[in-house]
Amino acid sequence: MSPSAVQLATLVAAWALYGVIHSLLASFTAKEFVARRWPAAARAYRLAFNAIAGLLLVPPAWLTFELRGPLLWEWSGIGAWLANAVALGALAGFLWTTRHYDMNSFSGLAQWHAGGNPPLHDEGRLQLSPLHRVVRHPWYFLGLLILWTRDMDAARLTSSLCITAYLWIGSLLEERKLLALHGTAYARYRAAVAGLVPLPGRFLTREQADTLLAGTDSPPRDKAFRNGGGGV
Repeated sequence: MSPSAVQLATLVAAWALYGVIHSLLASFTAKEFVARRWPAAARAYRLAFNAIAGLLLVPPAWLTFELRGPLLWEWSGIGAWLANAVALGALAGFLWTTRHYDMNSFSGLAQWHAGGNPPLHDEGRLQLSPLHRVVRHPWYFLGLLILWTRDMDAARLTSSLCITAYLWIGSLLEERKLLALHGTAYARYRAAVAGLVPLPGRFLTREQADTLLAGTDSPPRDKAFRNGGGGV
């Protein structure tokens, strides 16, 4: 039986609540509030953030599974082979891109083991992996490939639309922070490369990326906040 409109609205609300809390916790404001109020806890912020993000996913994921119903569309035949190949390729892309990320910092383990009061924000130089030369948010793009190559019922379609909307909104919020941290270098990068989905002519060659990075400038944090970059 198909889920009711009320049930689907509840699912949308669950995803909206996830998005609001996740965005607030990821903001400069929340991180710096914790650093001011509880300096000793600052090194655990990233670990706690990831744990909370995982827990917050449980309710909407459970609702999506609980509200499963008749399929709206189903990949079959050669389409199913192609859809699964794209999804597997995206999973392989996730694994490949981890070599270009500092996964210890991403998970929060590096900050935890560093002790003391490690910086809450990555203030290093801008770096571009091979996939970043093609799309500014490669993990979001790969996630969208997996998301939209699955069979869809009403609940899964609702969740897919909510996740897609949040990835788009989240990318905008994330880029405000990146502009605050990396200044005009990131602005030049953003103008050259597509955001969530690769587009013809919107990419950088390795040489172009190296030239852009050679001029990387990271504005001072106080200047970045005066310009409104850290208010997310």
